[in-house]
Amino acid sequence: MVFFIILFVVITQRLVELLIAKSNEKWMRNRGAYEVGQAQYKYIVLVHVFFFISLISEVVFLQKTLASWWWVPFAFFIIAQSMRVWSLSSLGRFWNTKIIILPGANVVAKGPYKFMRHPNYVIVSVEILMLPLIFQAYATAIFFTIANALVLSVRICQEEAALQEATDYQEKFSSRFRFFPTIEKE
Repeated sequence: MVFFIILFVVITQRLVELLIAKSNEKWMRNRGAYEVGQAQYKYIVLVHVFFFISLISEVVFLQKTLASWWWVPFAFFIIAQSMRVWSLSSLGRFWNTKIIILPGANVVAKGPYKFMRHPNYVIVSVEILMLPLIFQAYATAIFFTIANALVLSVRICQEEAALQEATDYQEKFSSRFRFFPTIEKE
């Protein structure tokens, strides 16, 4: 029962985020934005859809239950959720599930983006690892952590190249690590 409650909350959250992303995309396109990496986006979608299918299958069909140490991955998952809200709210109208570039825009460098280039990708990676671990779905955790890393390795390169070309990305983020916090002296 706990599994289905958590699953319902997470899937509902993702669906709401897709609506927000669509609204943000429309807002940005009305201001001259364009999309990069359309061909690769389908792989991001497939990884996320099959992640949930795999998680449900592994937990239900293999009768997985809460791990005896479930509170450890659950704590990381909850921290990731709060970081997700911080990350998305920091980007505001610029947040999207796609790579939407608004030429000449000032790249957001507040919230967690003040400390690293890609906090949202770190957060998604933590969620993909931790959610299955709560329920001992080890195959899903391992496989989709690797699959997510592979699709992100392409996506991040595309995103950074487009941002460097069309925005002040290089100026603001050249001294920040991609995935680890950097404290800059002011």
